[in-house]
Amino acid sequence: MTILELLDYAGVAVFAATGALSASRKQLDVIGFLFLAAATGIGGGTFRDLILGAAPVFWVAKPTYLIVCVAVGLVVFFTAHLFESRYRLLLWFDALGMAAYSVMGAAKGLAATGSPTVAVATGVMTASVGGILRDVLASEPTILLRPEIYVTAALTGASVFTAAGLIGAPLAAASAAGFVAAFLVRGGALRFGWRFPVYKPRPGRHPDDVM
Repeated sequence: MTILELLDYAGVAVFAATGALSASRKQLDVIGFLFLAAATGIGGGTFRDLILGAAPVFWVAKPTYLIVCVAVGLVVFFTAHLFESRYRLLLWFDALGMAAYSVMGAAKGLAATGSPTVAVATGVMTASVGGILRDVLASEPTILLRPEIYVTAALTGASVFTAAGLIGAPLAAASAAGFVAAFLVRGGALRFGWRFPVYKPRPGRHPDDVM
């Protein structure tokens, strides 16, 4: 198994775990666990492949990815009660999945198009869409609306991987650098509350003042 295949399976498995943990917080049955695990695990990669025009999408070509989601969903169904803070665990698992998928998405985008810009964009999309889909389906506050840095972490990982590849770094080194960069940024946001300044609203002007 290559480093990229390992990251792909790791991203699917960890994101599937976050979907199942969301199901546990909503006290769903085992089918709910499996559905959220699969939707979260393969959601980002499916969106990436559709954007890139890949046919069939990755989990249709290799159903093993769905099997991984099902297996993870079942494990979480029987073990979620063992954790004191499932939401905290969800956030850290999500950080791991995001870091892996930011690299994997960038690698697939670069391989398909040769464009560094597209590589970074597909890295960010792959890393973000699964978590957004999970939060929407579970009626949780979406990761995009949380105050801590998230998408920027995916952008960092995808950019570091792409830049390292462009300067000739070995694939394993570029992948490791991108993964670590993304995880450190997201981990720092979770641990220390890193965030960007938010928009400060101000009163609108009277229509007569605009004319």
